[in-house]
Amino acid sequence: MLVVGSSNSSNSNRLREVGEQCGVTSYLIENESQIKEEWLAKGIKIGVTAGASAPEVLVEEVIDRLKRSGVNKVSTMNGVEESAVFKIPKKLIDAKEILVESQPAAS
Repeated sequence: MLVVGSSNSSNSNRLREVGEQCGVTSYLIENESQIKEEWLAKGIKIGVTAGASAPEVLVEEVIDRLKRSGVNKVSTMNGVEESAVFKIPKKLIDAKEILVESQPAAS
């Protein structure tokens, strides 16, 4: 598995770790230039994922690089749709109200 992301991104590093924990050889790469030919053995499947902050253009460049190296089928898998909603802590809501009340009225 190729994880596109920065080496200082905890999210990207975690994705690589999860791949390894699942028994999948996984590499964290910042861009397509870091792909090594020996990783691209004939007949293997290569998963590509990315950290949350990785630009989509980098993922597309990795896929293009794989195609140039002989990958002939690319499938997009739907990820898990996130539906988590995080409530704003009451302290922040109260602080915002205090800031709004202390602002001078517009004339």
